[in-house]
Amino acid sequence: MDNFAPVIGLEIHVELATKSKMFCGCKNDPFFAKKPNMYTCPVCLGLPGALPVPNKKAVEWTILLGLALGCTINEDSKFDRKHYFYPDLPKGYQISQYDMPLCIDGSFVIARSESSSDAAISNNSEIASPSERSRNDKKIRIRRVHLEEDTGKLLHATVEGKRVSLVDFNRSGVPLVEIVTEPDFRSVEEVDVFVKKLQQIVRYLGISGADMEKGSMRIEPSVSMRKVKNEELSNYRVEIKNINSFKFARNAIAYEIERQTEVLKRGETPTQQTRGFVESKGITVVQREKEEAHDYRYFPEPDIPPMRFSGRMISDIRRKIEELPDVKKERFMKEYGLSEYDAGQLTETRERSEFFEDILRHMSSVISPKTVANIIINKKAKTKEEVTNSLQSPPGIPESELQTIIEHVLKDNPKAVADYKQGKEQALMFLVGQIMKSLSNKANASIIREHIVTLIA
Repeated sequence: MDNFAPVIGLEIHVELATKSKMFCGCKNDPFFAKKPNMYTCPVCLGLPGALPVPNKKAVEWTILLGLALGCTINEDSKFDRKHYFYPDLPKGYQISQYDMPLCIDGSFVIARSESSSDAAISNNSEIASPSERSRNDKKIRIRRVHLEEDTGKLLHATVEGKRVSLVDFNRSGVPLVEIVTEPDFRSVEEVDVFVKKLQQIVRYLGISGADMEKGSMRIEPSVSMRKVKNEELSNYRVEIKNINSFKFARNAIAYEIERQTEVLKRGETPTQQTRGFVESKGITVVQREKEEAHDYRYFPEPDIPPMRFSGRMISDIRRKIEELPDVKKERFMKEYGLSEYDAGQLTETRERSEFFEDILRHMSSVISPKTVANIIINKKAKTKEEVTNSLQSPPGIPESELQTIIEHVLKDNPKAVADYKQGKEQALMFLVGQIMKSLSNKANASIIREHIVTLIA
């Protein structure tokens, strides 16, 4: 990159899946509303005299997320008014948080193994496992996690031959948690790993679907460039707004790195500004000159009293955090003898991991964890009946004949058997393939695999 290296920070917005909106009793269901402006009231429409009342569940869920991300919880917090003028913001200001957010000073760890460039992430709280923290780690610091209200949604359409912009306020007032990182990312790949793991943790906590396509999770990267081997931050940054796809985030950041590098090579300094990503062209375009905090004229929200949280209340919320994905993955490897790949696949979602363990609780006497994992991962089994059906013997092949064929293949392939005993998983797959070939692919690969493992052991 011609002696320049990227410096990237993130703002990530996640809509919380509470039953009602942030400051009123309107239904929080913007994606399934049958018509625009269906779930609105004087509060979320910003009508004069309407008074906001904070959603207790949204506050607790924000603290829950902050704790899962290793944050310190401010015992004293408040809401503020953030002023800017845009058609989808009916009050002319947004109720947000400024100098006293709910959560501060958290961190994620991007952990790279010594033998691989592949990155994996674990949270750096007390919930993370020791082995995860002991690898070659890179800490991504989280500056704050705060709570605010979402805006309405602009819809651009042609009405009677004219291009117009319409506003749907079903989304206005939806509780929105914002995660702000420090500028610790140095590549597109690091950003990609981070945001995917964050989405996974949010889903594990059950506080949001974090669906990028629907806009319930949005990414806003800030990109600047510095000279290689110079850790000083640049005197500018460019923010890319409202990206709703992992792919778009990667492409937008990559383009912005290239664009800024070209500007610097000309001996110029990139302008501090806000840009948008044009998916069809793969480029970013100027939206406005970048605002600073003073431009928003923050001041305490006069209609909402400050909040105070006791240590006991915070402890009660902490106890609601169940086993998070990276900890669960490591337990699956130790407790069930699964490979890192299989454990990762099974813990990708909380639902899949719970299904796996539920099957084992009822069928552990007749089926091994490895076989269950194979059926769930490879056969996409989602019910107990589908698992049971996958365990049936190959049609038309007696058990004794199947055993004879397997023993014959193992005898003919001593090197593959020896390789598998040395821990080479590919050797096992080779043996399965040879047996399946002998059976004209009529057998169940998971059953064959189980037979081989039993015989070799």
